[in-house]
Amino acid sequence: MEYLRNWCTGRWPVHSFHRAGFHRIGGAAAALMLGLAPFVLAIPASAAAQTMGVPSKSGQGVADFYRLRKDAPLWLAPAAGDSAQKLVTLLDSANFDGLDPQKYHVEAIRAALDSAATGKRKNVLRADKLLSEAFAAYVADLRQDPGVGISYVDPQLRPTPPSALAALLQAANAPSLAAYVGDIGWMHPLYGELRQALTDHKYSDDESRRRIALNMQRVRALPAGKERYIVVNAAQQRLYMYDAGKLVDSMVVVVGKPKYPTPMLAAYIRYAALNPYWYVPTDLAWDDVGQFVEKQGFGYFEKMGYQQVADWTRNPQILDATKIDWDAVRDGKAEVLLRQKPGPENFMGRIKFMFPNEFGVYLHDNPRRNLFKESVRYFSGGCVRLEDAWRLSRWLFGRELTWEGAGPEEPVQLAQPVPVYITYLTAMPDGQSIAYYDDVYGRDSSSLAGSDGNSSTVAAK
Repeated sequence: MEYLRNWCTGRWPVHSFHRAGFHRIGGAAAALMLGLAPFVLAIPASAAAQTMGVPSKSGQGVADFYRLRKDAPLWLAPAAGDSAQKLVTLLDSANFDGLDPQKYHVEAIRAALDSAATGKRKNVLRADKLLSEAFAAYVADLRQDPGVGISYVDPQLRPTPPSALAALLQAANAPSLAAYVGDIGWMHPLYGELRQALTDHKYSDDESRRRIALNMQRVRALPAGKERYIVVNAAQQRLYMYDAGKLVDSMVVVVGKPKYPTPMLAAYIRYAALNPYWYVPTDLAWDDVGQFVEKQGFGYFEKMGYQQVADWTRNPQILDATKIDWDAVRDGKAEVLLRQKPGPENFMGRIKFMFPNEFGVYLHDNPRRNLFKESVRYFSGGCVRLEDAWRLSRWLFGRELTWEGAGPEEPVQLAQPVPVYITYLTAMPDGQSIAYYDDVYGRDSSSLAGSDGNSSTVAAK
């Protein structure tokens, strides 16, 4: 059985994982369109709920929302502005989301809106409920795992569709319902911007269109709430910090080489480790250590603080590294376990931020400061090296941390875990245009090879 290497920390303290699991990372979730029954204009609201697949937990449905409001309209209320028309426009163009517009019965809604124009309360309420049924179904379809290869280390971070009641209450509580719908406020802000670029044809060719559609699917995995979280865009080699749902800071990062791509994942940062060891991946023992020992002598090994260890336990037996057969290591005939002690030369730097995961990937400090000045920063073994690890620590902990006086691998627990989303966005909003980034890891090409790249071929599961 073939295993991928654990990129940053070696075999300890993470687990191996099978190659097949990693190569499930791939394209947008290309699924067949939903087969729908012939469209009926006179469809009642209750039937619409059934055909749209709205979550129908007891006490959590559309009927419960209107019961709480004593049947007061939401979409057709005087303060709603043009929210109804904006919603109809969204639903009618749901193919841009990879969804089937027919699922939301737009023609029936339009007919109901025409009837509601008479002002009769019965007609107004019926049209309002149809809009709510369609809205709840649309939100539920978008707030699902897009199936683009994100590994949810912490399952709680997987997108889950809200109940109809929850979706409608959030919309009703928005400062402006029209703005909430226009901005697609139940999704991450990047989603609405990418979708607008797609609908406004802000692309120069078909490949660009396909890439925007693919990246919309990736953004669906990002949060839409007001919590604090971190987004690392490996394609852009940049980290973003969000607080209260707004971008508050960012920094450049170094990410994995094409040979060792940084995976897409979602996890909780739970603690920081001060003065970390670096557990040298065995397949890098020659490239990162042995060749320099051969050129500079064993003094290099000692100067850099390396140790040969018997195993990857926390307190391993230290072996005599002068007896390492580096020729055998170079030729792949021998395997050597090395770790680098904490210190100024340590490739983990003085602090790393831990979200234990099967990939052995973390955010960490790094002494090689010159790399952050490069315009292209694919230099790591898969981990994310931080331009300013201490700035991130201040944001996470709300106070200054220091490595001085701390022991090796000394943990500092976060009072509240903070989500980190490592993604791969090769198309990003940039003012009034879209910025495109090289598909260094080949994920776009492999994803789009299996479909025509049109988001309309992607349906919600």
